[in-house]
Amino acid sequence: MDLVGTVAVAVWAMLPAYVPNNAAVLAGGGRPIDGGRTWGDSRLLGDGKTWRGTAVGTVVGVALAVALNAARPAAADALGVTLPEFPAAAMLTLAFGAMLGDVLASFLKRRTGRERGAAFPLVDQLDFVVVALALTAAAAPAWFGETFTIPVLVAVVVLTPALHLLTNGIAYALGLKDEPW
Repeated sequence: MDLVGTVAVAVWAMLPAYVPNNAAVLAGGGRPIDGGRTWGDSRLLGDGKTWRGTAVGTVVGVALAVALNAARPAAADALGVTLPEFPAAAMLTLAFGAMLGDVLASFLKRRTGRERGAAFPLVDQLDFVVVALALTAAAAPAWFGETFTIPVLVAVVVLTPALHLLTNGIAYALGLKDEPW
């Protein structure tokens, strides 16, 4: 597979993980997952991690994967690339894993003394990817191995920070986020 094909597969396969956190921001508000609990002198997670955002993000990611499956034949023909079809396990683990990765990063931020919204380079950009891929590898190992070849994984790790900064910059410019990272 050439570079364009590798990038196309990487973006396609990761879309159900890329979109949930953005959907969660749009859903915003609701009851915090940590219920206001603290550990030491800081919150476990903070007000930004809510049950509603996690649920909406996961549902949107799964729905996107369903839509991508429906669009796959036409998209593959248009791009001239074989695009993966998402099994149900991958749909759920990519979407929920992205949300869980963001929650775990929030926990790490609090433990390292960072406030809500504070920059945490590389963790902010790759937290959701690592957990989404780990859960997917465990739940759908054959599909994961066929889809996330070494070149595709490299493309994901290289492209994701740039895409993350771009989408967060747009959300910041639109007033949907308080910080551009």
